[in-house]
Amino acid sequence: MGSIKSAEVSREVFPYLRVYEDGTVERLAGTEVAAAGLDPATNVLSKDVLIIPETGVSARVYRPSNITNKVPLVVYFHGGAFVIASSADPKYHTSLNNLVAEADIIVVSVNYRLAPEHPLPAAFEDSLGALKWVASHAKGEGDGNRPLPVLNQEAWLREFVDFDKVFLAGDSAGSSIAHYLGLRIKDEVRDLKILGIVMIMPYFWGKKPIGVEVTDQFRKQMVDNWWLFVCPSDKGCDDPLINPL
Repeated sequence: MGSIKSAEVSREVFPYLRVYEDGTVERLAGTEVAAAGLDPATNVLSKDVLIIPETGVSARVYRPSNITNKVPLVVYFHGGAFVIASSADPKYHTSLNNLVAEADIIVVSVNYRLAPEHPLPAAFEDSLGALKWVASHAKGEGDGNRPLPVLNQEAWLREFVDFDKVFLAGDSAGSSIAHYLGLRIKDEVRDLKILGIVMIMPYFWGKKPIGVEVTDQFRKQMVDNWWLFVCPSDKGCDDPLINPL
């Protein structure tokens, strides 16, 4: 940490992170981690699973400890403006433990790669790959392009998920990912029946200010800068990834 603080700051993306001239990224929030395992308050089990070895993309999988039959599945994508947080973040871990206990479901919480180390569309591509991995369990096969190694399959999904009852969910940046995947499912993800998409405070934006953005120019400029930082492209804030209209 001492060497980080002695370096010159190249860019600060308030309130999330700093980037130093040597390329080091210092995250100012979203770095806390909760361990997977049995949650005594809810009697829910969780574990971390490596799902895409080539990129290191993983997921935290949750299930009721006393499950005996097949139940619906929620695939969850965490928020954090695409630059902070993870599937092990304590607030997501607590919330998903509670959700699993109350709804009697399985949850796969995707841990996609973050910007700026991995600029967008990496998070969207990682999440699509994770959804394909989930779908491969419906028939115990690969994604259609290559066989899925036995070691890369998750027994909790094979044994306890009803693949005709699947929901996509996320908050903030995760909502944008869930929406994006909802548009790609028909063409690229098979063997799953998506019954609904839950979007909590979706991270949608655009060049033209609307609503409170017209008067709150400070926030408009701040969010504009966030997006251009995580997704540098000539499309800017009208990129379809963030502006579905």
